This record gives sequence, C-alpha cells and structure tokens, in this order.
Amino acid sequence: MSTRPMGEILDELGQAKTLTIAEPRPGIAVMSVNRPDRGNSQTVEMFGEIAWYAHTLRKAPLRALVITGAGGATFCTGFDLEEVAVIARMTIPEFNELVDTASAGTSGLRALPCPVIAAISGPVAGGGLSLALSADIRIAAGSASFSAGFVRVGLSIGELGASWHLSRVVGPARAAEIAFTGRTVKAEEAVRMGLANRIVAGGGGDVVAAAVELAEAIAENGAEGIRATKNSLIRNAEIDSFLAALELENRSQAVCRTTL
Repeated sequence: MSTRPMGEILDELGQAKTLTIAEPRPGIAVMSVNRPDRGNSQTVEMFGEIAWYAHTLRKAPLRALVITGAGGATFCTGFDLEEVAVIARMTIPEFNELVDTASAGTSGLRALPCPVIAAISGPVAGGGLSLALSADIRIAAGSASFSAGFVRVGLSIGELGASWHLSRVVGPARAAEIAFTGRTVKAEEAVRMGLANRIVAGGGGDVVAAAVELAEAIAENGAEGIRATKNSLIRNAEIDSFLAALELENRSQAVCRTTL
C-alpha cells in the first residue's frame, strides 16, 4: 500500500477545527476530539472532519492510532444539543448526506489498516460511544463512563454502527439492557463486560500515555503481520462461515510469509 510522508499528512490534518493530531512516537499518532469547553461534543462540522481524517490516515505510514478527547476530562459526550437546530433545518437529502458522512467517519476509523486504541477518560455517550466502539481496543481511566443514552432523548441506538458494535463487544443480552435502559456503565463494570480492556490509574494524560505505550508494544511486531491480523479480525467478525474464515486466514498467512 502506497503511503504519504507523515509530516505532510500532519500538516494537512492540522487545519481541522474540531480535531487535532500529533505524532508522539514515530508511526504512532494521537487524534484528539478538540472541543473541551463543550465536553468534546460532536458537531456537523466534526462529522465531516472525522471522515476526512479516516480517509487521509489510510495513506499514513502508521503503526497505530490513539483516539482521545482534548483536555483529558472527557472523551466525547455525543452530539452537541446546541446543534440540533442545524439538523432540524435540513431537508431529507441534506440529512441523509450528513448521516452518510458521519457513518463514513466511524466506519473509516474501524477499517484503518493499523490498530486503533481509544484512550478514554470521563463520559462517553451517544455518538461518542459509537466513536469509542470504532476502536479495536479501549483503555479507560477510573473516571470513564459509558452511556448509550439514545432512548432517553427519543432516538434509537442504531446510529453510526453502535448497535452492531455493542452487541458484538458485550454480547446481545448485555447490549439490549444497556440500549433499552440508557443507563450509564462505570469503568469497572465496563472492564468486566469487555466494553473496556483495562483501567489505568490517573487522569486523561495517564490513559493516553498507557495507550501510546501499548501502541509501541504493538509496533514491535511486523507491520504486515499486524495489518493482516487486523484484517482477519475485522473481516471474520462479519463472516458466518467457518470455512470462509479459514480461507481468509490462510491467504493472509501466505502474504505474511513473504515478508519474513
């Protein structure tokens, strides 16, 4: 896969208004949702910028991507209610275009060829949960809490892939309980049910540091092997046939063997 220089990509993505990106270690990038004064809530503009980031980062020489919330207090609290009026004024075609763009962002992050790690502190709600679920791994601070509170505002959990991801991450029954009640899941429970991988002591900066450390451990392995492993994990989650899964694995191993 052809790539672009990382410096060039950082300069381009640095023009975003609602997101920031940095490269604390070679090949490891940290993408931050950057609206700390609004709980890092999402906007129409942010949906477009997440999709832009996901598309552009496919060409980056990345070994891992960390997603977090700026300021360290909050990951992402979902859609900013002050922007509801913007959506209310949209025509049906305009709204459909917005949904397609927002979906392209979360699905694009999920489909990145490198591992994606969410470093979570504070509340994760609504569309923020969808964003966290697009990551392969979720590391949480003790302050982290997760809420699929869509039903509390009259909406469905069927947004930006949340219903698909959540049922596969925690199981259908737990996903149904969380989705139907809209209740908040605290960090310790999230780890027990598999919604988060582990809890890191400290605040947002400590969680990001732990995520970068994990990314470095991943980067010690062969790039092609990690890329093929992620592809197998992602694709086989969508395959019902065991034989089809074996075929995908076998072809991936054949490609990896040529890089040894």
